[in-house]
Amino acid sequence: MHSTIKNLLYIKNNIKVYLEKLNINNNPKILAVSKTFEINKILPLIEYGHLDYGENKVQEALEKWSDIKLTKKDLRLHLIGKLQTNKVRQAIKIFDYIHSVDSEKLAKKIADEEAKQGKKIKIFIQVNIGDEEQKSGVNKSSVYELYSYCKSIDLNVIGLMCIPPLEKSSDIFFKEMCTLNKNLNLDELSMGMSADYLDAIKNSATYVRIGSNIFGERS
Repeated sequence: MHSTIKNLLYIKNNIKVYLEKLNINNNPKILAVSKTFEINKILPLIEYGHLDYGENKVQEALEKWSDIKLTKKDLRLHLIGKLQTNKVRQAIKIFDYIHSVDSEKLAKKIADEEAKQGKKIKIFIQVNIGDEEQKSGVNKSSVYELYSYCKSIDLNVIGLMCIPPLEKSSDIFFKEMCTLNKNLNLDELSMGMSADYLDAIKNSATYVRIGSNIFGERS
């Protein structure tokens, strides 16, 4: 069995044991964050049947996934990195989910491009939950306003996404995200990475984004 499959199964078991211990009914999806890894490193996981993959850059995703998505129709590709408006057309072509919508300008561009391409993308609004200047994401106080705008232009917003501050306990921020998501009555919540995915699922994350714990450290 390939190491990536072993790693995925280990994570799935970790989640199952943890949720049973806390008596929590949650079945989160694991996004295998494949950014920077060659397709040959990812293929064993694809052949095993894992469906959800995360990429940071539009161009890299196009080069890596365009051919394989023609034959593997059920693969779901998630953009988890910042999306610039000039890359939206290409992003809509290759991605099924976008986790990083953080402005009305970007939302409008996505809606326009969806109409041109006749394709609906599943959208997460990225929240700057730690109010960090260097990070993307809409301010907490503006989440409702952006969500209302997205709905008014018929974007399919399914949830919120966050990347909490590195130097503080993620748990506090995940709790806050869980509350925000519930207040908007959204079904999905994208948060948690290799180091804190168990804290995320404890706080109702439905998508966790795991890279190094599956594929190994990036060179």
